Amino acid sequence: MTTRNIKLVVAGFLSLGAGSAVQSVAAQDGGSVLQTLERGLWQLRAVGSGGSAAAASELCVADPRMLAQIQHGTANCTHQIVESTGNSVTISYVCKGAGQGLTTIRKESGRLALIKSQGIRNNSPFSFSVEARRSGGC
Repeated sequence: MTTRNIKLVVAGFLSLGAGSAVQSVAAQDGGSVLQTLERGLWQLRAVGSGGSAAAASELCVADPRMLAQIQHGTANCTHQIVESTGNSVTISYVCKGAGQGLTTIRKESGRLALIKSQGIRNNSPFSFSVEARRSGGC
């Protein structure tokens, strides 16, 4: 998926009424879905039967935005919110030279979330769903 295709996907979501504007994740206030997820050690468990598995079974989360780019780890990526509701957020992100992705995070509680992500990493496609559960401190 190219950057142009990501922009087309985002434009498609917007034209369907999924959001009135694409916002930067950094511009979100402290009450956003991501900001209400706890920092610490998160266990990732694959759910469903689609695509490749997530990159790791555990992730130390200092910044909840890391949950949006699991396949790209600590790469320096730009994030844009495609849609945000009371308990979920869909984020499009681009990691210059490393790929991009589209991730939906549905918050069940501050310690439990369902994450669905797809995109391109190192010129190869990925798609996965995981249950993310905070298990303690890092």
